[in-house]
Amino acid sequence: MASAIEVRVEKMTQLFDTLDPFPFRERDLDQHAEEYILGWAREFPRNQPFKIIIHAPEAELESEHADEVREALGRYFSYRSEVVGRDLNELFRVGRQSLLIGIAVLVTCVLGARAITTALGNDNVAGVMRESLIILGWVANWKPIEIFLYDWWPLARRRDLYRRLAATDVELRPADRN
Repeated sequence: MASAIEVRVEKMTQLFDTLDPFPFRERDLDQHAEEYILGWAREFPRNQPFKIIIHAPEAELESEHADEVREALGRYFSYRSEVVGRDLNELFRVGRQSLLIGIAVLVTCVLGARAITTALGNDNVAGVMRESLIILGWVANWKPIEIFLYDWWPLARRRDLYRRLAATDVELRPADRN
């Protein structure tokens, strides 16, 4: 049995940003609704299917917006997946540029350290200058290393979560009258 994210609304329009001028099925999700759905979706294991169940009054389930809510949610989460995917591509682009700069700085620092050894020998001042250049060369590579080892994970996870949400089943049910 699939896990479910259950949302209760009085009107289907509560799910979407009311200030968005686009037609209902192309609107952005309300910020609070998105945070709620994302929060629950993060709780489910990545390999476990889930669905979104929207509880609404009978009259809302028969409205024109009820027919469009499945498509609207899928479209919104698909769009968000594309946006985060573009952010991930931009991060990798910045990482590649940073890596080229970092490698150039590292090569320059290693060559400079060798030149110092040749010019000044192995005394204490030369040793400090040589080690300082080597450290500078590696520090220049800190950001690209951080990007390629760690920074991309959260973006890829968020993109994948939006993809899962875009493909999830949306079920409409009458709200309990309690």
